[in-house]
Amino acid sequence: MQQLTLLEEEATRALQSGRPDLALKAWEKALCIDSNNVRVLMAMGQHAFRTGEFLVAAKTMERVVAVDGKDCQQWVNLAMARQKMHDELGEEEAIRGALRADPSDLLALMLKANLLQRQGKTHLAAKAHGAVIANAPAMDRLLPSLRPALQQALAFREKYDKEFGAFMDQYLDPVFRSFAGEDLGRFRDSLDITIGRKRRYDSQPAVYYYPNLAPIEFFDRADFPWLDAVEAATDDIRTEFLSILDAEQGFTPYLTYPDDVPHFQFAELNNSPRWSAFHIYENGELVQANAPKCPKTIALLAGCPQPAQAGRTPTAMFSLLKPKTHIPPHTGVTNARLVTHLPLIIPADCGFRVGNHTQQWETGKAWVFDDTIEHEAWNNSDKLRVVLIFDIWHPHLTPPERAMITAMAQAITAFSADDQGYGL
Repeated sequence: MQQLTLLEEEATRALQSGRPDLALKAWEKALCIDSNNVRVLMAMGQHAFRTGEFLVAAKTMERVVAVDGKDCQQWVNLAMARQKMHDELGEEEAIRGALRADPSDLLALMLKANLLQRQGKTHLAAKAHGAVIANAPAMDRLLPSLRPALQQALAFREKYDKEFGAFMDQYLDPVFRSFAGEDLGRFRDSLDITIGRKRRYDSQPAVYYYPNLAPIEFFDRADFPWLDAVEAATDDIRTEFLSILDAEQGFTPYLTYPDDVPHFQFAELNNSPRWSAFHIYENGELVQANAPKCPKTIALLAGCPQPAQAGRTPTAMFSLLKPKTHIPPHTGVTNARLVTHLPLIIPADCGFRVGNHTQQWETGKAWVFDDTIEHEAWNNSDKLRVVLIFDIWHPHLTPPERAMITAMAQAITAFSADDQGYGL
């Protein structure tokens, strides 16, 4: 074995010094000692491939997989040699061997997608390119040599999905027209997700998940008749806020993460006045220092189905987003409660996205959404944006379920003395 190692090292030095003839002699001596040495055969096959001797490379790699065949890279090398020989059947067989060894190997998946595309098998190629995209890391973390293949996969799938979408639109158009006037919004979303025009967004609560609550992005306004009174009081609520704003007291950054915890996408906004709040209820308690400044707002909130979870909810605040500020995509803490927005001061060029749906705030027009679905907000204007935000019980929870959630929150607090709250 020591002699084999010395011969392998000799071959390596010969290649480094530009003497492939000496490397070949060293490998041949090594094979006289062990004719089935996989390392030596791999080195010889790779050298033959690099020098354009594709038939020799293929024959050598065939010996490797016959002797071993457990390593995905062995089959990948064989597939690449057979590709250079224009042996599609052999290439396909080798790719299949590679994926048997490792079904998620990125290079093997790329070779499969490339072969199917060259063969004109459009639908199978689209599926294979999709597997490449699903298994690939971000482009900047990918080896430079593999980036063109990932770019090819992305471009192929984009073109395929557009063609698929156009076909489906044309095919389904007469059926849509036969149901003119019907609400088919959910079906349209399902179609867009199927053909890749939209992403699938699910509820992803960071703390507490309640099963079997449908992940609805924006709820139907008609489900919340009590919002009529809130909207009707928009002017009074805004007047109270403007007095608070003039006093310039009680505002705190929306995010106040300590230095020793990860900030992730919120690093830019942590402890920043660009996104700030005037808290009315915080972590389940009325903020006594702020309450006297907004009595009408508090009275209106009393008529809303705010959740009761000690140390957590209810929560209510005036949320301020300064000009040229973007709140990055994120998800909330629990789907047992929803979030309500009442827009108070809305300049042009502001927006809000929940999942696949983007809406523009309109002063005095409230909406309710599930904040455990990815959402983001932006103010691209040169003026301040202000929204009254408060949480409510999810309307699909029964009174006994709400009571049990409240009791559970009390139990958690009793056990852990956790006074950190949920936040919005």
